[in-house]
Amino acid sequence: SHLGDALWASMIYFACRVLFTRKPLWQSLLLSLCFSFGIEFSQLYQGEWINGLRTTRLGGLILGKGFLWIDLLRYTVGIVFSYALDRFCWPKKSNNDV
Repeated sequence: SHLGDALWASMIYFACRVLFTRKPLWQSLLLSLCFSFGIEFSQLYQGEWINGLRTTRLGGLILGKGFLWIDLLRYTVGIVFSYALDRFCWPKKSNNDV
C-alpha cells in the first residue's frame, strides 16, 4: 500500500536518526534511501534461501516479496517527508544538523 510503504521508509529514516544522532540529517536521509532501495532491489534476486526467509512474517516485513518500481517512489516520499519534519519541526541543536 502507498501509506504502508511510506511509513516503513519513515521508520527506517528515524531508526537511522536514533543510531546516528551526532551525524548530519542529510546522512540519515541518504543512508535510509540507500537501505530502502537496497531492500527493494534485493527482491529481484529470487534464490531459494532468501525466498524461504521471505515466507516468514518478519522476513516478509523486512525483505518484502516482489520488486515494484512504485515502491521506490513511496519510500522516497516517506523518507523525504520524515527528513522535512526532522529538519523544520524540531528545535535546532547546532549548525551541524543540516
